[in-house]
Amino acid sequence: MTRWATEVDPDHVLPEYPRPQMVRPEWLNLNGWWEYAVLPRDVEQMGRESDGRILVPFPIESVLSGVERPLRPAERLWYRRRFRVPADWKGRRVLLHFGAVDWEAKVWINGRPVGSHTGGYYPFSFDITEHLDEGDNELVVAVWDPSDTYGQERGKQTLKPGGIFYTAVSGIWQTVWLEPVPEVYIQSFRLVPDLDRGKLTITLAVGGGNGALRSEAVASNGGGLGLEAIAHEGDTVVASATAPAGQALALSIPNPRPWSPDSPFLYDLTLRLLTPDGAVADEVTSYFAMRKFSVGTDARGVKRLFLNNKPLFQHGLLDQGYWPDGLYTAPTDEALEYDVITAKRLGFNMLRKHIKVEPARWYYHCDRHGLIVWQDMPSGGGPWNNLHHLILPNLVVGGVPVKDRPSKALGRHEERSRQNYRKELREMIDALYNAPCIGVWVPFNEAWGQFDAAEIGEWIAGYDPTRLVDHASGWHDQGWGEIKSVHIYFRRLQMPLRIRNRAVVISEYGGYALPVSGHVWRPGQQFGYRRFKSRDELTAAYVSLIRDQLKPLIRKGVCAAVYTQLTDVETELNGILTYDREVIKMDPELLATLHKELIAGE
Repeated sequence: MTRWATEVDPDHVLPEYPRPQMVRPEWLNLNGWWEYAVLPRDVEQMGRESDGRILVPFPIESVLSGVERPLRPAERLWYRRRFRVPADWKGRRVLLHFGAVDWEAKVWINGRPVGSHTGGYYPFSFDITEHLDEGDNELVVAVWDPSDTYGQERGKQTLKPGGIFYTAVSGIWQTVWLEPVPEVYIQSFRLVPDLDRGKLTITLAVGGGNGALRSEAVASNGGGLGLEAIAHEGDTVVASATAPAGQALALSIPNPRPWSPDSPFLYDLTLRLLTPDGAVADEVTSYFAMRKFSVGTDARGVKRLFLNNKPLFQHGLLDQGYWPDGLYTAPTDEALEYDVITAKRLGFNMLRKHIKVEPARWYYHCDRHGLIVWQDMPSGGGPWNNLHHLILPNLVVGGVPVKDRPSKALGRHEERSRQNYRKELREMIDALYNAPCIGVWVPFNEAWGQFDAAEIGEWIAGYDPTRLVDHASGWHDQGWGEIKSVHIYFRRLQMPLRIRNRAVVISEYGGYALPVSGHVWRPGQQFGYRRFKSRDELTAAYVSLIRDQLKPLIRKGVCAAVYTQLTDVETELNGILTYDREVIKMDPELLATLHKELIAGE
């Protein structure tokens, strides 16, 4: 258990507002004790009897859920709870929000089906207004999660954890909540900063009735509705503008203050949906940053990663986002923020969120504290293949080139699996698009479920031209894009082959392991790429790795590096922190100084 486990109050579980970039003042948190039952998958209703209580939103496999049992592919997990809609919400529409449910969710209100969703990492909502009764209402959720038996996107989850693969996570694992909205409301919006032109472009999706307003009138001119946007710097209004709700609004930001790890400045933003007569129909508050991620050429003619038109060496940590007590779900928001604060304290300016998508508040903390995020797409497809996922990539320096056409060898021979990947990839980008901290999308890691990476990378670059794409992190590079990405564990750090005029990043390296007595998940079961017996031995090796191997490569062209990893995870002991976050295995001040010198090029 982490230190934060004792702070979990079943009556106020994760009470913080779950959507920091789109805030309304009224909401109702549905986290807490729910009834649950685990039944055969083919059973079509829960029945009145339950197996007991489960603490939402902790996954059923976790200690904090109060259950701590696996969910098998032949089973379905049922949830049930009752709620009352506040009386002063009368006359407004009510939305039911799920932060994330892994993997297939079906939802009923008062016995009536309201919708379903597949995809274990992304928020989804239903308008439940027409299904509500006066007084008590019953909410039922049924979840099927095949884990690593079906080919869907699942990250590092497995029913047989060990090494670099971890305990599977099933069911509700992010906040469930209700929100009142007017009859016509702001459903979503996209924020596109343009630092060079001092402009923020805002596009709006309007919802209403039983779903999104999709008439031609709304598409062309907002159906007479207007959008007002107001940008604030503290209490000072720095820009404001109005436009028809169906058109993009350009907000000019005078003398924009750029966001960076050294100065993570955020502007506050108010968005108002206006009726044809100018009245405010809906209002939300948000924030944004003016920043620019790009690849450029330095004074020596070397391709580099640029932030705000200046080269910046990005040095980060691989961050798996697992917790010993909550698994995918941090016990408290303070715990979630602790990882971000600690990475910054240790002198890193980037985190690579590794084949997992976090709750919105994690990105909010990165935005505020100034950590660049490389966001992985959770991996899926078929099972691990030793030849293609380990031997060929490491047989010789630079690996054996492999074309990634859809194949069984790489786990994507099924059309269903490829279609699901594309669907979930779009969902991920849509959900995270507005987060200022995200600088790089990573669609594939070490060829797990990889297919058509160049085509996928091209699609991402067109869908989100504000960020960079590492199309094939680690190996099976297809020669596409602006980034050449390699993983180096089993040999000395060196420049890769086949760079092809791209920016070079070592997107994984290190993996130095040190078990710390009393802070190990399963004593006797240890995994790490290189093992050490003492803090001093680990520190000496790590300092040498940075100064003698990584630093000389920066001048040659390496412009980013990701050390494995932030924390131990289960039996994988190569974290700088122990799994319970109680021990930092090397002196924090030494690390901070070392990393700041590395980033500064000193």
